Amino acid sequence: MEITVAQLAAMVHGTVDGDASVRINNYSKIEEATEGCLTFLANVKYTHFIYTTKASAVLVRNDFQPEKPISATLIRVEDPYKTLADLLNMVSAQAPEKVGIEQPCFISEGVEVDEKAYVGAFAYIGKRVKLGKGVKIYPQVYVGDDVTIGDNVILYPGVKVYHGCKIGNRCIVHGGATIGADGFGFAPKEDGTYEKISQIGIVILEDDVEIGANTTIDRATMGATVIKQGAKLDNLIQIGHNVEIGENTVMAAQVGVAGSTKIGKHNMVGGQVGFAGHITVGDQNGIGAQSGIPNSIGSKQRVLGSPAINVLDFARTQVYLKRLPSLFSDVSAIKKDIEALQKD
Repeated sequence: MEITVAQLAAMVHGTVDGDASVRINNYSKIEEATEGCLTFLANVKYTHFIYTTKASAVLVRNDFQPEKPISATLIRVEDPYKTLADLLNMVSAQAPEKVGIEQPCFISEGVEVDEKAYVGAFAYIGKRVKLGKGVKIYPQVYVGDDVTIGDNVILYPGVKVYHGCKIGNRCIVHGGATIGADGFGFAPKEDGTYEKISQIGIVILEDDVEIGANTTIDRATMGATVIKQGAKLDNLIQIGHNVEIGENTVMAAQVGVAGSTKIGKHNMVGGQVGFAGHITVGDQNGIGAQSGIPNSIGSKQRVLGSPAINVLDFARTQVYLKRLPSLFSDVSAIKKDIEALQKD
């Protein structure tokens, strides 16, 4: 679809700085954009690209002041990143909606499928499953017995939802994710082998949760593993049994959370962070990539490293680490001087 900058600015309640008649027909990153593209500038690290971009229009903050001439038309908005997200959602919403039941698939007797729902080929839906309105179940999805799925949920190809689990409204689960596999529970025996502990709990995804591709969320030993409302988990994350992830917490790829850990709300967790089991993490923390969290932490902290410490302390430590080789040399030189003085 082609649209003028003037029309676009009206849609996003922005103001135009430049040629409002320029036409937009595509979206692109600022460093890769070509004529006809709309791009955005939200991170100051990319500011230099705005002077060389080939984009026809750029979303910028209301207070952006260029230091050099810019060939692109500027659309000034309060938050360029959010504005672009809204525009991309509009584009996505225009795609044809999948509805109906494809064959072959298996739907257990008595399971009701809403007329606006979609069930893809080779999907399996078990006994006593409850499906909400507008559910989209893509090919090769497995939904076990007694699962409850809310309205407007999307399960992308290859998702597995084990028996008894509950998924709230407007959740999105990406391809290959597994919801409700057994927690890692084994009791050591005297002969050195392990006896499996039955995992009889479930997983609960509350409303508006999004789960990335190939992420695994283990069912509870007893009770429930809970991902609370609005939480977003990236690809390749492991959530152990009886874990609780708070509202609107976000986690980047390859995070691992050991069993029975409770993580609060509005936390931002970088990639490859590891959480020990049976600890608690407060609210509104920022946890840097590859951090190790062996113990409980409070709220509103910024931590980094393994074991994780305050980011300022971590930065100071890194400065000292870089100086270690020269410090060792200095110590060796001092030691030799002392030995020489002792001989005298």
